[in-house]
Amino acid sequence: MSLKKNIGYSLWGLLLIFISMNVVAALHSYKFTHFANSDKPKTKNAEHLSLFGKIDALLFGISNPRPVNKKFPAHPFETIRLKSNKEIECWWIKTDNAKGSVIIFHGYSGEKSAMLDKAEEFLKLGYNTLLVDFMGCGGSEGNQTTIGFKEAEEVNTCFEFLKSKGEQKIILFGTSMGAAAIIKSINDYHIEPQGIIIECPFGTMYKTIGSRFRQMGVPAFPMAALLDFWGGVENGFEAFGFSPAAYARSIKNPVLLIQRQSEHNPLTRTSTSDCYIGFYA
Repeated sequence: MSLKKNIGYSLWGLLLIFISMNVVAALHSYKFTHFANSDKPKTKNAEHLSLFGKIDALLFGISNPRPVNKKFPAHPFETIRLKSNKEIECWWIKTDNAKGSVIIFHGYSGEKSAMLDKAEEFLKLGYNTLLVDFMGCGGSEGNQTTIGFKEAEEVNTCFEFLKSKGEQKIILFGTSMGAAAIIKSINDYHIEPQGIIIECPFGTMYKTIGSRFRQMGVPAFPMAALLDFWGGVENGFEAFGFSPAAYARSIKNPVLLIQRQSEHNPLTRTSTSDCYIGFYA
């Protein structure tokens, strides 16, 4: 066989590999950002998967059922539906002689009922609480998530809703994806809450995706980059530019930043390595 033919076959082989990798990345990113029917089983954490399960997850993506609210507040509450980029559902819980209001945002693959324990603590401290289902979750519209990018608009919608009710002392609380959405909302919409509490935010979308591959025991490059690219294409935003770490420069209000030691990050499913609690005034 001639050298020319060998080069030709090699180029065709590389092209086939490149196309296959993009197909896998496109499937994976779609499943990661679009929830399945709620009756489908959720893919287990990587450490609990068999070898076949890991291969299936790597090739075809995770099975991630649409989050549903599993319980309701123990206190009297009002269900509120707000029009944002999607219609979102919220629970409004009031307390007597409130010091202010806290808006609570859940993490990836979560829902507002999972944040009721947080709401209970804020109520004890004398604050009204507004628990929010991001789009695709709980009682809100759709099955899509953008890991905080488009959810930033929903943060702004909730903030403006409470302002329209005359509330001046508004605190934003978010975990993981919710924290990222808060940071981006402050950057994009220049909202000025009294303070924010952000728990386990991620730095960039690309690094977060890479951590999933590393936990699987496989190299992050180049699949993490392809997954990031297709996630942006399929959901209509530039995913490589999604950087809460960069948006954080816009924050002027007091911040309580929380990282939890030896607990799994709800988004990346990896243990946090830089763990601290810090207050920034």
